[in-house]
Amino acid sequence: MSNKEGGFRKRKHDNFPHNRREGKDVNSSSPVMLAFKSFQQELDARHDKYERLVKLSRDITVESKRTIFLLHRITSAPDMEEILAESEIKLDGVRQKILQVAQELSGEDINQFHRAITTGLQEYVEAVSFQHFIKTRSLISMDEINKQLIFTTEDNGKENKTPSSDAQDKQLGTWSLKITPVDYLLGVADLTGELMRMCINSVGNGDIDTPFEVSQFLRQVYDGFSFIGNTGPYEVSKKLYTLKQSLAKVENACYALKVRGSEIPKHMLADVFSVKTEIIDQEEGIS
Repeated sequence: MSNKEGGFRKRKHDNFPHNRREGKDVNSSSPVMLAFKSFQQELDARHDKYERLVKLSRDITVESKRTIFLLHRITSAPDMEEILAESEIKLDGVRQKILQVAQELSGEDINQFHRAITTGLQEYVEAVSFQHFIKTRSLISMDEINKQLIFTTEDNGKENKTPSSDAQDKQLGTWSLKITPVDYLLGVADLTGELMRMCINSVGNGDIDTPFEVSQFLRQVYDGFSFIGNTGPYEVSKKLYTLKQSLAKVENACYALKVRGSEIPKHMLADVFSVKTEIIDQEEGIS
């Protein structure tokens, strides 16, 4: 019934006492309470594992970026083999971190924790593929990367600082972590940006062969991504635009080398390309 005097209508549950459990002890040994305690322990353990994986992924990202920065020194370093050897040592350290991730995920469904480690794995793919391109001028396959991520007990002895609840099961056998196709594609897409930077840096040092090699390689990568188109994951389609930008900058550098390379002194080529890159960036920002 409505209240004609303008007051609020009394709700049904207002007749019940608010503190109905006062004075009553909860039986902590009841099956229901024991079940919920086990649920709590399981959720806490899963959350702690997720946080450990996030920290490991962050470490993998940082070390992979340092490896990429090191590899960029090849364009100006006199001894290329020394840089490559140092980068291999750094990548071995990254793989030790990935070993800890594999140990954490032993017996777990990786899909439940993939979001915690995907950033680090993409950065690792970028670093490994960058090193492989410098060595062979080709793209490393996903199978080759996964073969490097199979660890034995000897690898575990190098560095094993990860706390684990099932350490006895991990003392024997092997561990492995497979890069997913999406992580591989996203890492290769990020590689194109590093190749664009290497192209511009090499021109500044008088190397006019590398830009044409990089340009041809980027065209092949772009063609491969074009076949995926909008049918692939959303992240891949986003990377396609960045890949196209990198390809355009490299092609403009090759165009300037081909048309005006004989007119411009080698020590001034880097300035010309930096100006061209700024113009391309401004045009893309306006459009």
